[in-house]
Amino acid sequence: MRRSEFLRSQRLMRLATCSASGRPHVAPVWYIYSGGRAYVGTASRTAKARNVEETGRAAFCVDEGVRSPIRGVMAECAASLIRGKRADRMARRIIARYMDPACAEARELLDDTDCVICLEPSRFTSWTY
Repeated sequence: MRRSEFLRSQRLMRLATCSASGRPHVAPVWYIYSGGRAYVGTASRTAKARNVEETGRAAFCVDEGVRSPIRGVMAECAASLIRGKRADRMARRIIARYMDPACAEARELLDDTDCVICLEPSRFTSWTY
């Protein structure tokens, strides 16, 4: 399976960011992968959003398998925050990948999402065992 197909097919990403002072933060997140970039909805008050705003860098890992085949992709990324109407549209796309956007939980998540992290990979590492 090609890297882009794998990233589009998986459901959970582990997003790693680091504050300007060097404090690491890793969180499991929902995402979409499109056009060579990954997008993660969040709130500006979260550590991941603050870290991206401070450093402009992030990394992620998407993997599957505890028995063969074990596959995964890691990437180092330039990272930025998208805000406003574009963030609203992107957040709706992300939520729709996981649940009915009309349900109460989806509306609650969307109400809490005021930005989207854009991850632009610069270096990939992939594995299959």
